[in-house]
Amino acid sequence: MKSTSRLRIPPIPLLLLSAMSVQGGAALAKQLFPALGASGTSGLRLAFAALLLVAIFRPRLRGIGEAQWKALLPYGVALGTMNLTFYEALARIPLGLAVSLEFVGPLGVAIFGSRRPLDLLWALLAGAGIVLITPWAGVGEAVDPLGVVLALAAGACWAAYIVTGKKLSGVLPAGQSVSVGMLIAAAVVLPFALADGVVGRVTPALLGFGLGVAVLSSAIPYTVEMFALKALPERAFSVLMSMEPIVATLVGLIFLGELLAPAHWLAVALVSIASVGTGLSAEPQRPEAPIRERVGTSH
Repeated sequence: MKSTSRLRIPPIPLLLLSAMSVQGGAALAKQLFPALGASGTSGLRLAFAALLLVAIFRPRLRGIGEAQWKALLPYGVALGTMNLTFYEALARIPLGLAVSLEFVGPLGVAIFGSRRPLDLLWALLAGAGIVLITPWAGVGEAVDPLGVVLALAAGACWAAYIVTGKKLSGVLPAGQSVSVGMLIAAAVVLPFALADGVVGRVTPALLGFGLGVAVLSSAIPYTVEMFALKALPERAFSVLMSMEPIVATLVGLIFLGELLAPAHWLAVALVSIASVGTGLSAEPQRPEAPIRERVGTSH
């Protein structure tokens, strides 16, 4: 007798799996930095991610018109620059702090477009978290100033990715958007990777690890979140995604041995609370652009 039962996983465990996959990919990427450098690892990850997404969605490049390319190019540039600056930040500061600082990007987009007084509280909480991380705060161990700047730059690129992604969603299907956008992102970062001599240092084993980073950071979370979005309201989805700075901090502690100072744990918590608050107070709406490819979601 043919069974009609299907394996169903609740959406909340799916999103936790997604967050662990993304941050696990970032932790694996950081372990490749001594061999490939941050730019080399970023280039390898984006190249593999582009190949995976093109194989899945099979975009028709010849069918893309001028108006669509005008939307695609800034989207892909934002995506590539976001990944490169995040990895460069990750080479200098702990994973949990890098992700917390990067979250300022989507938080800024959400708060900037709001006129609700409550969102001022979330902005102040996030700002307090950022101040606690900065090296001039005088709390905990000193944090590399350049790493902080690069993580904030990655956040700004994430904000640009969100804005350009919304525009792109109106002119091109999501699958084509993310696959062609990833090709552009890879083209942006590969010159930096090549200039850093990644070709001369790569080995079959490192290629395998690079593929693993791409799968963990792109293929698994993108697929998982599409399933979760069908079962969860966007508000609940946003709140659960806001836990990523905490997940990143725990992954950094367990897999990279990155023990944060108490003040930095507080900073991570403040950013997460601000993100949760922003998600809860936001007006419910359908997502207009791919959620994860910031990849990082960026990562």
